[in-house]
Amino acid sequence: MTASQILVGMAEIHTIKGPGMFTCLGLGSCIGVAALDPHSGIGGMVHVMLPELFPGRTEEKPGKFADTGVPALISALEALGADKRHIVVAIAGGAQVFKFGSGSPSRLDIGARNQAAVEAQLQKHGLRCLAKDVGGNIGRTMTLFSDTGEVKVRTVSQEERLLCNLRG
Repeated sequence: MTASQILVGMAEIHTIKGPGMFTCLGLGSCIGVAALDPHSGIGGMVHVMLPELFPGRTEEKPGKFADTGVPALISALEALGADKRHIVVAIAGGAQVFKFGSGSPSRLDIGARNQAAVEAQLQKHGLRCLAKDVGGNIGRTMTLFSDTGEVKVRTVSQEERLLCNLRG
């Protein structure tokens, strides 16, 4: 069976049962969360743009925010038959792509704030993060192969490399 190729754009969540190749292109300050239940073969990815939903606003695209995107990804995986107890994840992104002066406050570092928010959601929902490639100031592309469990990361300055295998 040929794996479906799924491009996960900003604020999008995609899941599949069976072979799939998920790709988040150009993760600057955004965080890509690759998730897999290796027992059921159900995998997915979310491309998180911001740490949290703005107060008083309704969620238009749950994948846009860490506090809505991670739970929505879990729900979508479970709707296909995944067992939350078996879901493992890897994350990439969270770079500081915009610099405002030499001693700018960390509040402006959206990448670090996204990383912290995603990791807090993973912990809150009891998900185990097997690997991460985050921070720095270079964007990344992240790919999950749900059939093999491989998560690969590529940057402009580095060739694609294996970050981890979510199947163990």
